[in-house]
Amino acid sequence: MENLLQRLARGKALLLVIVLGFGGNFQSGYHFTALSSPTPFIQSFINSSWYERWKEIPPPETVTVLWSLIVASFAIGGFCGGFCVNFIARIMGRKKGVICSGCIAVVAAVIMLSSKPAKSFEMIIVARILAGFSAGFGWSFHIIYLSEISPKSIRGRVTLTSANFMTFGRLSGQLFGLTEILGREELWNVALALPACFSVLQVLVFPFLPESPRYLFIEKGDKEACRKALQTLWGPGSYKQEMDEMFIEQENTDAAHSKSPLQLLMDRTVRLQLVTIVLIYWFNQLSGMSAITTFSFDIFMQSGVPEDMIRYVTLGLGVCQLVTSMSSSFLIERIGRRPMFWGGYGAMCTSWVVVTILLNLKGLSDWVSYIAAAFIILIIVFFGGGPGASAGTLCSEIFIQSDRMAASVIVGMLRWLAIAVMNFAFPFLIKALGSYSFVLFACVCLLASLYTFFILPETKGKTMLEISEEFKAIMVCGKSSSEKIITEIKL
Repeated sequence: MENLLQRLARGKALLLVIVLGFGGNFQSGYHFTALSSPTPFIQSFINSSWYERWKEIPPPETVTVLWSLIVASFAIGGFCGGFCVNFIARIMGRKKGVICSGCIAVVAAVIMLSSKPAKSFEMIIVARILAGFSAGFGWSFHIIYLSEISPKSIRGRVTLTSANFMTFGRLSGQLFGLTEILGREELWNVALALPACFSVLQVLVFPFLPESPRYLFIEKGDKEACRKALQTLWGPGSYKQEMDEMFIEQENTDAAHSKSPLQLLMDRTVRLQLVTIVLIYWFNQLSGMSAITTFSFDIFMQSGVPEDMIRYVTLGLGVCQLVTSMSSSFLIERIGRRPMFWGGYGAMCTSWVVVTILLNLKGLSDWVSYIAAAFIILIIVFFGGGPGASAGTLCSEIFIQSDRMAASVIVGMLRWLAIAVMNFAFPFLIKALGSYSFVLFACVCLLASLYTFFILPETKGKTMLEISEEFKAIMVCGKSSSEKIITEIKL
């Protein structure tokens, strides 16, 4: 870790990673967990606002639907933001796109702060949609930016910082949601608007940081600007090896121009990469992690943890996830990406089964509930040290420059769609199935472990072109993707 910090500190790379992190995935992580502690206050606000307008108490089903919509609206905005990534990147480039993301986040925070004095739950929904929109294309820009500034030898560890900031954002959302800080009835809107402070910092600082070197070289063809950007980020040097790799990739890109999302979907040569990364992000969201981070209050209530202790249990959950995420940076370049996926999913599957069994035995003794809560924390640890840490790195590695932005659009949209589905459906799911809803998560984790064990190739220490060739050589149903294309051409 010291060597990595020393390399980052040679130029402005460390500053870029920090500013981009707090303005990028930190925002997503914060908004995922910030709703957990103020849940009863926001639901009470919905009741009081409804009564003040129509002089009647809303039915419980209406409150549940509105609450689910407030939770899911962040993901709906993220879906729309993910859809716009390619369009924004073409018009603005990477750097201006990041600044635009910060501006939208600030507007969302102003609307959120105004919702309580205006007595409007609709403003909460609008603010969450805008915050989600900012996070949607900010998430894509964050990962792409990190992968495009990083030398191959430390690309995995630098890209992993996006997951670290996501985790730190989740912990911050849980921390500021405590009753002793901002998790009070009079301050819940402040708690939900707080991360915009970092967006202001990003908007002010980012104009003084360099554009992505890979974007300048491959897409703009400006070799001198690319060299200057590398020197600004990583300190003095010729960077011949990095620029030679970019030159090879540029030749490939010239042969195959940058694709639109629709063109990428039609391209059979990258079909397996696209299916793999989409499945991994859906596995991540449907494995139960999205439910734990957003509905930790409801889940621990179901587990039998006393209500006054839940906020502190969720804070411990966030600390464990942050420590695990930071620790995984030591593992990703040593054991590789693939074992972190199938091993993490396998451990999560086992833990969900144990949690389901314990929740059905919680009437036997009080300590059973606390053991179930401990296993839920273990699920967080297995996720943060495995698929959660590796997904962003894998997404940036398996596509070459001409495909990367289009892939980011498709993956981003489907990722946010999965989050929206889970956030909207889980309140109804846990009411209908109770503890047995966790069996569904166990099944998803088992499927994910099997897929990543048998299909996913290792990407550690390889160039993006080498990884692309490995995917083409993977045998599925007796044929590799390249063989399928040759067969179709012959026919």
